[in-house]
Amino acid sequence: MNTSFYRITLLAVALCFVVVTVGAYVRLSDAGLGCPDWPGCYGHIGVPGHREAVDAANQAFPERPVETGKAWKEMVHRYLAGTLGLLILALAGMAWLRRETVRQRSLATLLLGVVVFQAVLGMWTVTLLLKPLVVTAHLLGGMTVLALLLLMLLRQGGHLRLAASAGRGLRAAAGVGLAVLICQIFLGAWTSTNYAALACPDFPTCQRAWWPETDFATAFTLWHGLGINYEYGILDSVPRATIHLTHRIGALVTAVVLLGVAAVAFARGRLDGRWRLLGGLLVAALCLQIALGVTTVVAHLPLAVAVAHNGGAALLLLTVMAINHAAWAGTAPGVRP
Repeated sequence: MNTSFYRITLLAVALCFVVVTVGAYVRLSDAGLGCPDWPGCYGHIGVPGHREAVDAANQAFPERPVETGKAWKEMVHRYLAGTLGLLILALAGMAWLRRETVRQRSLATLLLGVVVFQAVLGMWTVTLLLKPLVVTAHLLGGMTVLALLLLMLLRQGGHLRLAASAGRGLRAAAGVGLAVLICQIFLGAWTSTNYAALACPDFPTCQRAWWPETDFATAFTLWHGLGINYEYGILDSVPRATIHLTHRIGALVTAVVLLGVAAVAFARGRLDGRWRLLGGLLVAALCLQIALGVTTVVAHLPLAVAVAHNGGAALLLLTVMAINHAAWAGTAPGVRP
């Protein structure tokens, strides 16, 4: 195992988790347009601070006067994301120059491509005025980078070589669990980017009904055209409630599927106790995420809890990815992928 490559990958995983969480904080604190241009902020590398610079920025962007707090939130997120991009660039260079395995080189190259596209999505997030489809894609891109980095980490040093005791049933269950979780993450992102988190302010009912008035056609119209400012959302209450309700239904389906994955993992614990550990971690992450989701609604969207809910989704994704890796990594301990 290449120690330096491993350490940089581990650092990148940790930083990516921070970037995803900080991105959620920026979005949920309504700071997504804290800097109306990209990649700088009002034409500066940092946030304008002096009175003259602020006045000039306000003249250049009269529709978006400087709000220092929001601007710094956005720029800190960009600095962190830029640092992560440099780490991934370094990993890609090391993978090719130090002749890592073909799978690691391919994964490093894929990661670099995803990060470049993420940067484009970050630019479009600002220039297209928080278009929900773009912001949702940006969030999913961040989750994708996190999952791929974890996969790169687990492929080093023989981590979680449990495939010999996995069986086809667990492999199939883990794959289905990952697919369902990705769909649920999309629904969560769509709920957030359309400002529908409080469209159902009660729980477990929605607007005091088990099935409120719905409008799925409007709720899931992905493209509303250009030139529209999507800050604070443009949908009426009915489509927003529809989005929120769909997210709740998705949460229920996801919980059932992931509990099924955990049950199969527990059953495999007879052959290798580490499966029991992975199953337990999945149940714990799932329970935490459900608790955070419910608290987000009943406490009326406290910022810290809402950000933690996004972090919980990332944690759940990491756990499911680890189970998938363990199920498919190799056929015997010590076999390098």
